[in-house]
Amino acid sequence: MANQEHFQSGYNDLKQVEMAIKSAEHMVGQATRSMDEEQLQAATNALQDAKEKLNKAVAYQTGVDDMFLEMSSELIEKADHQLKEAKNNE
Repeated sequence: MANQEHFQSGYNDLKQVEMAIKSAEHMVGQATRSMDEEQLQAATNALQDAKEKLNKAVAYQTGVDDMFLEMSSELIEKADHQLKEAKNNE
């Protein structure tokens, strides 16, 4: 039973990482198109949230899927770079 709960918890953690990244990517895309200051800040916050969720999943190794974690890290880096470029071009 405990193993089942650990698996379920790990799955939920990874799902939260995935959803946070998708949300951040969407917000970054919108913000970089509009260049609205509030949207840029919201995208920055969403990206930070995704980073924190990923770091937590890595730290606790919950339901670890190394390939998923690596891809997630790359997606966050890409969105972060896109957001920084947009802010630099303001």
